[in-house]
Amino acid sequence: MQLVNAEIIAIGDELLYGQIMDTNSHWISQELDLMGVKVVRKTTVGDNRTDILAAFEAAEKRAHLILITGGLGPTQDDLTKPLLAEYFGCEIIEFPEAVAAVTEFFRKRGREMTQLNILQGHLPSCCTYVPNEVGTAPGMWFEREGTYWMSMPGVPHEMKKLMKDFVLPKLSGIFNLPVIYHKVVKTVGIGESWLADLIKDWENSLPDHIRLAYLPSLGHVKLRLTAFGTDKNELYQQVESQISKVIPLIDKYIYGYDDESLESAIGKLLKNAGKTLALAESCSGGYVSHLVTTVPGSSDYFQGSVVPYHNQFKENILGVKSETLASFGAVSEQTAMEMAEGVRRIFGSDFGLASTGIAGPDGGSEEKPVGTVWIACAGEGFLETRKLQLTQDRMLNIQLTGVSVLNLLRICFNQNNK
Repeated sequence: MQLVNAEIIAIGDELLYGQIMDTNSHWISQELDLMGVKVVRKTTVGDNRTDILAAFEAAEKRAHLILITGGLGPTQDDLTKPLLAEYFGCEIIEFPEAVAAVTEFFRKRGREMTQLNILQGHLPSCCTYVPNEVGTAPGMWFEREGTYWMSMPGVPHEMKKLMKDFVLPKLSGIFNLPVIYHKVVKTVGIGESWLADLIKDWENSLPDHIRLAYLPSLGHVKLRLTAFGTDKNELYQQVESQISKVIPLIDKYIYGYDDESLESAIGKLLKNAGKTLALAESCSGGYVSHLVTTVPGSSDYFQGSVVPYHNQFKENILGVKSETLASFGAVSEQTAMEMAEGVRRIFGSDFGLASTGIAGPDGGSEEKPVGTVWIACAGEGFLETRKLQLTQDRMLNIQLTGVSVLNLLRICFNQNNK
């Protein structure tokens, strides 16, 4: 096995100014990690000749593989291509196949070519041309003294296409990479420290070649098991064996594995059981509906939603009693219960979910401070509620409410569909 170090260089003033986020480097790191390639440095550099050349020189000293994103547009501020030609000591020439690809790209879309667009098919003579099937800026592959370079567009879907179709297969042919197997166990409704305490004995018993990482995110904690060895099937069996030992300890918190989201896991439960869902969202403002409908096929189980932000619509549409609102207020367990029951009745669904609260930053009181949220889940023969005490941040409260509402549905489903 060969230890391969990689460096990612992201080019563009917009990255330094904070105008866009560098999601490319994050994605590339994940893909390389899965192959056993270690990213030793991520460098972000602006559109400046001196800085870019310095980044190239530094990267070549410490990495076997250098992946560059950005700076391949047709305008004068896009410096990556001419500076790569300068760095490798070659001239920029026309690549007829690259020009033809750009021309065809514009023809298919009924768009007019300009001279600047044609110049995107002019590349450093010392590079290998890599076609970009979903964009106009080609990829460029360089090799020098055991170091391999790939320059790709900064547009994420173009970069990912080049990585999957060219770079990753290329690396497998060049390097004798170690075998690494990852498995992610996804949990919700439990904090990182509580989870760690529950599984500490299991964690301490893991063999040396299997490592555990805690990856907390908003409302979730992911457990990533990483196994190192020479046989992928053997590693798979070993990791699955370890997971079977931890499941009994935390089963009620586990909602899925690997890339599965909470909303897709819940969608699978509903679809497989032939159950339906409707939502009444006040403080979450439709955010939970958004999450649910990001899942392909959600129309099989999602009936619809109501966003009754003002009390009159809680009454007129959902049937919340005026006495309930007068006695307990919009942000109350009683109102959440009636909202859940009302939306379930309106849509004729198996489950009705509701949220009502004070997202902030204003509107709180001593009795009900900002971040106070009530959620409810109604179904045949049951009605469950939860009170949440969240943060002072409006968007964070909306997102945390979304996770909590979906998790309440998961709990209610598991309790009432056995």
